[in-house]
This record gives sequence, C-alpha cells and structure tokens, in this order.
Amino acid sequence: MQSDLRVGDAEVLPFAEASFDCVYSWGVLHHSPNTPVAINEVWRVLRPGGVARIMIYHTHALVGYMLWLRYALVAGKPWRSLADIYANHLESPGTKAYTVGEARELFRRFGEVRITTVLTHGDLLESDAGQRHRGWLLSLAKRLWPRRFLRWALPGHGLFMLIEAKK
Repeated sequence: MQSDLRVGDAEVLPFAEASFDCVYSWGVLHHSPNTPVAINEVWRVLRPGGVARIMIYHTHALVGYMLWLRYALVAGKPWRSLADIYANHLESPGTKAYTVGEARELFRRFGEVRITTVLTHGDLLESDAGQRHRGWLLSLAKRLWPRRFLRWALPGHGLFMLIEAKK
C-alpha cells in the first residue's frame, strides 16, 4: 500500500473538484487564517455524497473558561473575550474556537451536518496537556477539579467540536 502525502494550503487545496469520498481534519482548520475559505475547500474537493469529518475547537469549553479565569479575571482584565484568550493562550497565536451556531454557519453548504462536543482530558485536567500554563492555580485545580460532576453537569462544554458533514 502506498500513500500520497502532500503539504499544502488548506485554503487552496491542490486537488480537482469532487476528488474525495472523505475529508478528515483533526484540529487543523481552526488554525487557518481564513477558516471559512478552508471549509469551502473541503466542500469543493468532496464528491456528492462524500463526508467530511472535522474537529475544530469549541468556544464554550471548560478549557476556555479556565484560561479566561487565569488570563483575564485573575490578571485583572475581565473584559478580555474568550476569542482573545484562545488566540493568545491556547496554542499557536491566532487559534480560533467556534460556537455550535458558528460551526453550523461554516458548514451551511453541506446537506447534512451533525455536531457534537466532547469533554477531553484537557477539559477534565486528567493529563499533562496544557502544562505551559503551570502554576499553583493549575496544581490546585487538578486536585480539586470535580471531574465526575463536570461530566454529568457540563457534557456540552468540551473543547473538541466534532463535525460530520455530508455533501
């Protein structure tokens, strides 16, 4: 079996229209400078009936709330938006996150769209993910974080927004 691995621009994919039955992207398109254009490219290269399986970041996530607490509230800047927090503190500069409604708008050209959000190890402070944010507050939160309660009470507040969209 051979693969054809290419490096390219998600906003200008080097493939003909209707080239693929499936497009898969895990945590990439929210880093594109123009995410709507990148998602339109996904639609363009899918064959009719093809499926896109995409993960982008969800705005209303526990990770975002934790970062906002540290970099906005505790820093004395409670006016900072979640968008600003994600762009400056989640991963690479300019990282974006979307609400479910915004994701529906991004995928409006698709015929069928299913969206779910998933609580992650990062949301639940169950791993060493996000350790660049070390400090006493994170250490305390890791000990006291009510994981079982959060799974029950806030299942829709995960960082990963999983989108399955059919053309």
